[in-house]
Amino acid sequence: MNKSSNQQTQNNTLTKTVVVVGGGIAGWLTAGRLAAHHKAKSNTGLNVVLVESPNIPAIGVGEGTWPTMRSTLIALGISETDFIRECDASFKQGAKFAKWVDGKADDFYYHPLVLPQGFSKIDLAAYWLNKQGKEKSGSDKKSFSDEVCFQEAVCEQGLAPKTIRTAEFGDIANYAYHLDSGKFAVFLQKHCTEKLGVKHVLDDVTSVNSIANGDIGSVATKHNGNIAGELFVDCTGFSSLLLGKHYQVPFKSCADVLFIDTALAVQVPYEHENSPIASHTISTGQEAGWIWDIGLQHRRGVGYVYSSKHSSEEQARAVLASYVGDKINGLTVRKIPIVSGHREKFWQNNCVAVGLSAGFLEPLEASALVLVELSAQMISEQLPATREVMDIVAKRFNETFLYRWQKIIDFLKLHYILSKRTDNTFWTDNRDPSTIPQSLKDLMQLWQYRAPADHDFTSNNEVFPAASYQYVLYGMGFKSDYQHAPHLLDNWHFAEQQFAKNKKMIEQAVSALPTNRELLDKIRQYGFSTI
Repeated sequence: MNKSSNQQTQNNTLTKTVVVVGGGIAGWLTAGRLAAHHKAKSNTGLNVVLVESPNIPAIGVGEGTWPTMRSTLIALGISETDFIRECDASFKQGAKFAKWVDGKADDFYYHPLVLPQGFSKIDLAAYWLNKQGKEKSGSDKKSFSDEVCFQEAVCEQGLAPKTIRTAEFGDIANYAYHLDSGKFAVFLQKHCTEKLGVKHVLDDVTSVNSIANGDIGSVATKHNGNIAGELFVDCTGFSSLLLGKHYQVPFKSCADVLFIDTALAVQVPYEHENSPIASHTISTGQEAGWIWDIGLQHRRGVGYVYSSKHSSEEQARAVLASYVGDKINGLTVRKIPIVSGHREKFWQNNCVAVGLSAGFLEPLEASALVLVELSAQMISEQLPATREVMDIVAKRFNETFLYRWQKIIDFLKLHYILSKRTDNTFWTDNRDPSTIPQSLKDLMQLWQYRAPADHDFTSNNEVFPAASYQYVLYGMGFKSDYQHAPHLLDNWHFAEQQFAKNKKMIEQAVSALPTNRELLDKIRQYGFSTI
């Protein structure tokens, strides 16, 4: 067979087997999405093989999700009751940012998961800002999120996003989850192998075997020989065994924009078995970074992420100990390096990276798992039928995720540039214009005169919508000047109706919803009602 006919044969090769190298949440979510989607869409199905080393421990962090996780679980055919029971999951309705603006005790704001009231019909931010200038200080003034949506009030009282009689995955208030990442990986593994037909190979990959066109033909394993496929998904974590080491795709650091490079993580038991469970992630600003506090059913996940250029490890451990209290004695504190950035491309030849092998950023706003979900979804829905079209899909995938990574970096940086803290050069260095991406500078210039709007984000690949930017901007005290755009304030009657409607929704939600702990206890005991 001559070279051209051999190439044509390779191009016409059908995608029959996808080999996922690496387990964890990234590996099992990707394998599950592929198996579930193609099992449902095809009579012949797709062979999905996951090769996982028995000798590499999971990172064990990444406990926050986005509401997209609900549709992911539905796509995998997973019961919400089973998921909550087996993964120590709780409900997350957004994030509370404490001590980010000026570091004082009463300094906090919310980034909820509910859109501002009437968001598709009116920009309440303009009217709220106008009211702020007229109202007296103190109790007369309400936070932006509290004035335009009911979820801050729900979170402040520790309430759940629905009741036991709400259907699985249904809601009264939009929600995501907090989960035990280790338990979730095990849960996914069991579901994928027993329900979706994913073949699990527990073995070490010793080498990568290439074919004539530079594609990966197979991976060699220590005990199971060569495992061949038409598409390989790199879920090998920070080592990036396929995309990074084999294909030598460069890593693009963003350490000049986001300074966090170290995490100290600890699992903290509750004081009592009926201790309240926060309905949101708590992110508390510290001298050289911030502390996450995530409430699961049986424990809290707490961690201090900081910049080693602005704090020693000894200082960081003291900050974490001060936050956790005396109960930190006897608990194991894990140190985790954070290398902020991503690969210059994510799909090379017949290899695509998902999860840490593609990149990683600090866990602010829980972007890690949502990127895994979005990657797995796009791979499964746009799986190339043959090698001939794979490069087209790869180009589209790379463009999509380069855009998403850059937008997430912009959004995370936004939290830092608006702070007024001066207690450590960490905060002042973050406000240095040379560290702010031009794309974010351009948006900030626009937003001097109006609020973030959907037309600022023209792609259908946005992770954070305009409403998210509004919550952060106005939560941190940013002021948009509407003097040059009075037409954006010409519907006060409708705006006041929306403010009044939001007050009513707060009253209804606060009176009707159980606490997070009460609902989770009922789910564990009874499951969701099928009535």
